[in-house]
Amino acid sequence: MASTRLETVIEAGLCSGCGLCAAIMGPERATMDLAGAGYLRPQLAGPPTPEQDAVIAEVCPGSQVMLPQGGDGLGAPEWGPLLAVATGHAVDDGLRRQASSGGALSATLNHLLSSGQAEFILQVTASDGQPWLNQIVRSSSPGDVRQASGSRYAPSAPLEPIVRCLAEGRRFAVVGKPCDIAALRAYARHDSRVDELVVAMIAFMCGGVPSETGVRQLLKRMDAEPSQVTAFRFRGDGWPGMVRATLADGTGRTMSYHDSWGGVLSKHVQLRCKICADGVGMSADLVFADAWYGDAAGYPLFEEAEGRSLVLVRTEKGKALAAAAEAAGQLATHPLPAAEIDAMQPYQLRRTRLTLSRLLAMRATGRPTVRYKGRSLAAFAAAAGLMANVRSFAGTLSRAVRNRL
Repeated sequence: MASTRLETVIEAGLCSGCGLCAAIMGPERATMDLAGAGYLRPQLAGPPTPEQDAVIAEVCPGSQVMLPQGGDGLGAPEWGPLLAVATGHAVDDGLRRQASSGGALSATLNHLLSSGQAEFILQVTASDGQPWLNQIVRSSSPGDVRQASGSRYAPSAPLEPIVRCLAEGRRFAVVGKPCDIAALRAYARHDSRVDELVVAMIAFMCGGVPSETGVRQLLKRMDAEPSQVTAFRFRGDGWPGMVRATLADGTGRTMSYHDSWGGVLSKHVQLRCKICADGVGMSADLVFADAWYGDAAGYPLFEEAEGRSLVLVRTEKGKALAAAAEAAGQLATHPLPAAEIDAMQPYQLRRTRLTLSRLLAMRATGRPTVRYKGRSLAAFAAAAGLMANVRSFAGTLSRAVRNRL
């Protein structure tokens, strides 16, 4: 039986793989490694100290998440605090094409570096040895940012080195999944260096973290032997761009974004992501996503087009950063009515609204769940309607009873 909150999170399958617990415990006591079906999980040399576990219980996104209040005047509360909403893209045409969603995020990172606001960017890029997986890097130049551009639909633990980064006393920005940023924002209440040194917390909307098993299944569908893959991109070189595997013999394999995500990767998303009430980065300063065009029924189209980012400004810091990047000629934006976010990201809206029904189904079977604070999940659920919640509850309950969550 689990004796600490961290062990409860791990045993219940609630870990998001962010790496913050390993950072708090230190590399001699915990490291992040692929485990089980291929998700990043803390490998413990021993349990955390009572002091460490108390902090982990408050900051671990598998334990609890604080959903920030206020700032809902521009849109539905499910989208979190909003000071401004826009579409945008990198002014650099090459970066706009190479990045996954128009390059607005990468253009903003370039401004942080070129302006001297940040000495480096803590972010994720393709692994050197296994390019279909990820590694954490410190980007310190536009070339580094360009190299790291593009979505990475594989496990990543960007917070594992955060304590070491803070100890250096250098200014930096952090790019991560919404759960990573929520965890870092919570950790700032325990370590004042976060607010002193992290000049920006930037998130991208996240549909969930697929496992290494899922990525290997994708390679199999593409007829790409992992040992022969020398380069791998999940997105980019167009919008949305193709999955591209480059093999040692110089040949390549491709698959559409729709087929790769919808047909393979989405079926391997970890449990924590299925009960996420914040795939939209409510705790970030700035959030970037795909500003999808929709069909007549309101469902996003995935046809190739010039890259277009959705830009959500959440804090005054984020507002100043976006404005400065645009003034510096790195970023181009166009104001967007907040009501249009619903049509661009319907999956995120639906998942947030149905989170409560899924949590209740898990609790009905005696399973531990994530604690969400700060915003009313019941209000989100009410917007989904009774029948949608009933179906969601019943489906989750059935999978829980059959141990198929």
